[in-house]
Amino acid sequence: MKPPTKPVKKIGVRALRVSAADVARAAGVSPATVSYVMNGRPGVSTEMRERILRIAQELGHTASSRADRLRSQRTRVIGLVLTDIANPFYTEVAAGTIDAARRQGYEVFLAHTQEDPLTLAGVVDTMIARQVDGVVLTVLHPDDGEVIRSLRSAHLPFVQLSRRIPHLEADFVGIDDTAAASEVMGHVLDHGHTDITVIAGPRNSSASAARAQGFSRTAENRGVELVGIHRINTYLTEDGGHRAVTRILADRPPPRALVCGSDAIAAGAIGALHSRGIRVPDDVTVTGFDGLFPDTSLMGELTTVSQPRREMAELALELLIHRIEGSGRAHRTNIRPHALRIGTTCGCPGRGASAPESHGRP
Repeated sequence: MKPPTKPVKKIGVRALRVSAADVARAAGVSPATVSYVMNGRPGVSTEMRERILRIAQELGHTASSRADRLRSQRTRVIGLVLTDIANPFYTEVAAGTIDAARRQGYEVFLAHTQEDPLTLAGVVDTMIARQVDGVVLTVLHPDDGEVIRSLRSAHLPFVQLSRRIPHLEADFVGIDDTAAASEVMGHVLDHGHTDITVIAGPRNSSASAARAQGFSRTAENRGVELVGIHRINTYLTEDGGHRAVTRILADRPPPRALVCGSDAIAAGAIGALHSRGIRVPDDVTVTGFDGLFPDTSLMGELTTVSQPRREMAELALELLIHRIEGSGRAHRTNIRPHALRIGTTCGCPGRGASAPESHGRP
């Protein structure tokens, strides 16, 4: 790359002919980088953006005033798209995102989709029309490529939280769902259970699919095969868990253990068992996933995986703001630690604390 030349401002008629190439030569960057800055697109660091705008102004590049206007026209609003605000997992993600955004001078445009792809498409179109500065998405399915194309066509940065589209080049914050699920299943197997049914979330959720994979592989590695009636998918709600158990009990006696893909599913499953006089953990042991319920709640004895939901929300917001402000760094995958929290619903005596070791990588 040639060293940058000293800017020489053109005057009069010549100023009208100052091109992006002139600015690029003076700044020692490519014309494409100058174009990104002048059109207010992400992908350029804040420092470089400011330098290019200063040089463009010194040269008298007429488009620099447009770039200044674009920079000043940020709405200071970010979009947050949740799966279901009624699920306590997403409620806490929302609270963490809103608090972190306000500390950075942003407000949050909040929406939820309840797993409906048409609702997701409409929500994203609305956020683009309302000119939010970026979007955090917790709802993506592998077939949501059209939504991603819409965001990228609008030059709108986004971050995936908890769920992701496989092989998509985009920022992501989550946990190692497969490893966490393996730990839960291992604990259930350590109790000696072999009659186990898994109730997982939707198959097209990357997080639910990874958990289901972790449950199944760990069981199979220990000689317990989970096929057919031993694997059920449902919605990530208490109603989903209740319906799944109702379906199980209509066809056969209750299994000795229910391993659930979320705490909301586990809560619904326990409710369905209790309504039929089936005791937990004496008759059926139950585990969850997410760590939603505090020790003081009725569900505080649930054996589950704890994940740092607020921290994840804050990190997603931080990554998004870096993109909004023009960070050109490579997309990041940020896997946060999780912990197995032992309660009594798995058959362990007394309430336990979090496992001494957290898992995952920073």
